[in-house]
Amino acid sequence: MSTSMSYTSPYLFGGPHPWSQSTWTSTDDRVRGGASHSSLQINKTTNTATFHGTLDITTLGGAGFASQRTTSTTKVWDLTPYTGLELSIPKADNKIYTLNLKDELPGKRPDGRERSGVVWEVDFKVQGGGGRVRVGWEDFRPTYRGREVDGGEGRKLDLRGVRRVGIMVRSFFGEQEGEFELEVEWIKGIQAETGRYRDDPDATGEGYEEDGNEKGWDDEESNRSGWLSCCGIF
Repeated sequence: MSTSMSYTSPYLFGGPHPWSQSTWTSTDDRVRGGASHSSLQINKTTNTATFHGTLDITTLGGAGFASQRTTSTTKVWDLTPYTGLELSIPKADNKIYTLNLKDELPGKRPDGRERSGVVWEVDFKVQGGGGRVRVGWEDFRPTYRGREVDGGEGRKLDLRGVRRVGIMVRSFFGEQEGEFELEVEWIKGIQAETGRYRDDPDATGEGYEEDGNEKGWDDEESNRSGWLSCCGIF
């Protein structure tokens, strides 16, 4: 039986902690018969991670997604000391990306794939010159199989027990496609006493689906009405 390991550093990734290739894995639309693919390339010299690949929209009729998520089943982040998360993005490509969190790890299906579960997600966009993204906990929206759900099925994100972190890019049914590249220097918690992200003229908010569903997979229009704008972000 595995034992959960609590993790309390304000830096979830990067900063004083080296990025590690082995802690991430891809979850792309190929699990749905698509042709998108993603990788996470670690640069040890700069201690950055580059999320890159190809977002295909032809195979699935306009839908498509590519993502990287953490692999550990034992690590637990206690994010209660923080008011939200901040990302340092040295380089971006003007596409919309999604940061997502999960506080429960679902079991396996008979075919070995992971079952769906509630995912808290927020969309963001950084201009090509780079910048920092700051999002508060209230900006994360609960989704299930790519669709927003009411109050996370009656509960809130358990900040004391975040079990998975992911980064995603999706097509929004034909609005985005092709090559993508996002370089991340670090992801860290915003300290409560200094977390004035609402005063920053930059931030954006919305969604992702963990086991590989495009938001609104059945061709409904995605609703992106709650974006924030954060430093150099729209």
